[in-house]
Amino acid sequence: MAKLAQGSRTMFDLTLSEFLDWFYTHPEERQAMIADEPPAVGRFEDAWLGAVSEHLARRWNLEIPAWVDQPHRFLDRPFFAGGLESLKAILLAESPLAFRKRQIFVEAEPLRRARMPRDSAAE
Repeated sequence: MAKLAQGSRTMFDLTLSEFLDWFYTHPEERQAMIADEPPAVGRFEDAWLGAVSEHLARRWNLEIPAWVDQPHRFLDRPFFAGGLESLKAILLAESPLAFRKRQIFVEAEPLRRARMPRDSAAE
């Protein structure tokens, strides 16, 4: 997770994609991958990393790391993915708990990747 907290927003997005691909294809490493708190890099990214780690822990029945509840892992104002007013109601309803509690409103499966198993039983 610490590697995610370095570089530009584009680098952040690319690194997160690589992280997720590795997370999904190496189930034996999952808990260790989210255990250590990444350094703070920016309000949105810090909140996003907290949401990602908590969501992955909940989704794959892992222990939720305590660091995800640090105050800087939450936004002060809501963020709606996509930026379209017409999507807000859908995003409010679909957002997983880990994102919603941080005021990040996203689709129902915000960490979808081609390598993502269909469900936790699919491993």
